[in-house]
Amino acid sequence: MALTPRPRTRHVTTALLASAVSVCLLAASAPSPAAPLGVGDRLFPQLGNPGYDVASYDLAFTYSGSNSKPLTAVTTIDAVTTAALERINLDFSHGTVGSVEVNGVPAAFTSAGDDLVVTPGEPLSEGSVVRITVRHTSDPVPAEGQDGGWVRTKDGLAMANQADAAHLVFPSNDHPSDKALFTIHITAPEGYTAVANGLPVGVDRGARATTWTYRTEHPMATELAQVSIGRSTVLHRTGPHGLPVRDVVPTKDRAKLEPWLAKTPGQIAWMEGKVGLYPFETYGLLMAEARTGFELETQTLSLFEKDLFTEPAYPKWYVESIMVHELSHQWFGDSVSPRAWSDLWLNEGHATWYEALYAEEKAQKPMEARMKAAYRASDTWRAAGGPPAAPRKPQPGQKISIFRPNVYDGAALALYALREEIGHPAFERLERTWVALHQDGTATTEDFEDLASSMSGRDLSGFFKGWLYGEKTPPMPGHPDWKSDAPRARKGAR
Repeated sequence: MALTPRPRTRHVTTALLASAVSVCLLAASAPSPAAPLGVGDRLFPQLGNPGYDVASYDLAFTYSGSNSKPLTAVTTIDAVTTAALERINLDFSHGTVGSVEVNGVPAAFTSAGDDLVVTPGEPLSEGSVVRITVRHTSDPVPAEGQDGGWVRTKDGLAMANQADAAHLVFPSNDHPSDKALFTIHITAPEGYTAVANGLPVGVDRGARATTWTYRTEHPMATELAQVSIGRSTVLHRTGPHGLPVRDVVPTKDRAKLEPWLAKTPGQIAWMEGKVGLYPFETYGLLMAEARTGFELETQTLSLFEKDLFTEPAYPKWYVESIMVHELSHQWFGDSVSPRAWSDLWLNEGHATWYEALYAEEKAQKPMEARMKAAYRASDTWRAAGGPPAAPRKPQPGQKISIFRPNVYDGAALALYALREEIGHPAFERLERTWVALHQDGTATTEDFEDLASSMSGRDLSGFFKGWLYGEKTPPMPGHPDWKSDAPRARKGAR
């Protein structure tokens, strides 16, 4: 995700739905007690669920043409239990559930906090293959205080599920530690175009509506799911090694946006020169007419505000560097996903690093100057948001508040210090090895520390303790004259 501060110059069938009940209320009788669970993430302790591993999601959404009416939806989850289970907890909290089946048999369900708690007719033993089918609605109108989920655009919908907000759209094991394959079907009225993660595998055109089907070839975290529905045009071009590149833009703006989109193949080639082959089956930009305040690295189809490319106040080099920020996330954050949200710095620090490196190489914006400025502010960032690998918990109801400067430029500063400590050649080998070793998987801060120590031939535990966990910024290797300003008083916990 790129949080880009920018000047603002503008302010299931009828019968099924009739009998459905809100997942936020008692939905069906189930043995008591039903309680919310979680995988114990330090920042989001009640999200994700233990006891099973999801292999795949099959999501089907039907859009009416109104972005203020709930979509009808069916979510099918194929999973394997990793423990004996009497109940299956799914994350889901902003829709109406009509029915649930487990292996084709109706199951009881109720709600507990942000969980949909499913009780199959018979307990599940460890190692069971299980298919869970939930017929539900998916509400694009945000609840008060809701942070993430559907984004209502000028002509339709898109998704922004970071951090851990996919359960506002579909039932899931909503934590990046449980990645899975996705198949996504979207039905929309005539005049709309729908696009999702992965490659298209089918289009079924009816008299009044069309159903598009997309499928990922690589596992994906729930927070990276993307569905675009709008009066859009899909533009196609070819990237390095024949990579299919497709962009989704408002039809009326396609000519205006084309010069920006034409830059993507070259940016992919630049990133491949730094860290190795692009890790997925396709890439592209989704340009949405929406006000989010950020861009987002949804897997294979990054979400951008269209205004980033049309607002004349933004310098060309700046816009291109933000494009590279989201592109680099395809390696750092998408292909190699964080095991826990405290590992977020591995995503954002690396994306900020390559954003800055691109600006240095392509626009003569020196990395050293940016890092020196970051060093000066670093103690203030640590005081306000915690050190890079131990960020402070989010404000209640504001999950996005974990995305603070300490995990962007503060984390990139730690990478700069690492490069200064071990040298450029070792650092570049580390980066390539990291993304190759953990491709399509998850990894932790400790994994990165161990690999860096191994590849440099040195014990770097003391270095990382200070740079990633220290309350104060350590001295910068090679730059003993750099100073960090005294932290300003922190206003409230974030």
